Amino acid sequence: MTWTQRPVMVRGARLVDPGEGLDEVGDCLVADGRIRALGGRGDADGAQVIEAEGLWLVPGLVDPHVHLREPGLTHKEDIATGARAAVAGGFVAVAAMPNTRPVVDSPELITYVRMRSDAVGLCRVLPVGAITRGQAGRELAQIGDMAAAGAVALSDDGQGVQSAGMMRCALRYASAFGLPLLLHEQDDTLAGDGVVHEGAVATRLGLAGQPREAEEAMVLRDVHLVERNGGRIHLCHLSTAGAVQVVREAKARGLRVSAEVTPHHLLLTDEAARGYDTRAKCNPPLRTDGDRRALVDGLVDGTIDCIATDHAPHTDDEKEGDFVSAAFGISGLETALALVLTHLVDSGRLSPAALVERMSFGPCRVLGLCRHRLREGAVANLTLIDPGVRWTVEPQRFHSRGHATPFAGARLKGRSRGVFVDGRWMAS
Repeated sequence: MTWTQRPVMVRGARLVDPGEGLDEVGDCLVADGRIRALGGRGDADGAQVIEAEGLWLVPGLVDPHVHLREPGLTHKEDIATGARAAVAGGFVAVAAMPNTRPVVDSPELITYVRMRSDAVGLCRVLPVGAITRGQAGRELAQIGDMAAAGAVALSDDGQGVQSAGMMRCALRYASAFGLPLLLHEQDDTLAGDGVVHEGAVATRLGLAGQPREAEEAMVLRDVHLVERNGGRIHLCHLSTAGAVQVVREAKARGLRVSAEVTPHHLLLTDEAARGYDTRAKCNPPLRTDGDRRALVDGLVDGTIDCIATDHAPHTDDEKEGDFVSAAFGISGLETALALVLTHLVDSGRLSPAALVERMSFGPCRVLGLCRHRLREGAVANLTLIDPGVRWTVEPQRFHSRGHATPFAGARLKGRSRGVFVDGRWMAS
């Protein structure tokens, strides 16, 4: 992976920015961190030229939900390897969840994540602070101090906030600092020891299942709390048709509720776990085809705001062995864009403009970031996409330390050719 701060001319790309009403073939000159010329044939004197005929140049992609494991769990991933994986996947910024060791629940640790991101110098790593101290659910973390230190959101992801009273306090306190709560919606009393979706596949495999109600009950609770107390919630990795419908109705009532979905929940069902394939073990679990289709419909009609990878890397040893003891999690940063291009854009369910909405604008809105733009004078945070290249997923070639993916061996179409991060060109 290489990067440059020289002026760069992207020549002859399809320029796609629905926020600017832009979809045309043209050039883009980036210099001194900003877009200096756009559209017509530009002056490339002294610039590195990227011949981009047939490629798309779009506002930079953002992943609102990744696990980079640093501090403390760097045998799984660290900020450097995770940022390399993000850039390879076409992302200019990622939001790092706080379920590390120690948990990121203090301003000192928010500052640590920001400083490590700056030192690595690849994509921007945006720190998310914990809702509760140590993610233990018993007392609020240092929310105001973390906001002042640069936290973009709060989350106890990895587990749900089980206490309704604690969630009510968190909503009220976080809203005072303008921070959204990114919520893992799981009622542990319903989820129990489930490791797959509760249904026919779980029965055939003899595995404990998680019912849909484990997600849907928490979604209903938290939407109701927002309605009565204000605040803003973002629902992570939705997996059920019922949850999608609750979000649709909440938005119709004007509530400040947003949601995300992962590529694996959009494309796979619990059948992927047949043969006890631990690469398909994730939380929430893959569910039925009816749930999957409802998630796609919700993404297409805008009920679901954005696509997130929930990139959750583990060592090979942690993902191997028996299904019950294997770790939950899929490594997704380096396949997400290609999966969306192959299965949703090529099929016509999402247009290139809608892809930008769900993988750039939507995440920016969730995290309170300024929207990335293809406009003269704008800071250059851009992704260059080759929509036609065909390739095979080979996990051992990932930049990430995590290699577990149920898409291993899949033939995909399209991937990132590189990104501009604050004007610096980084080839994938």
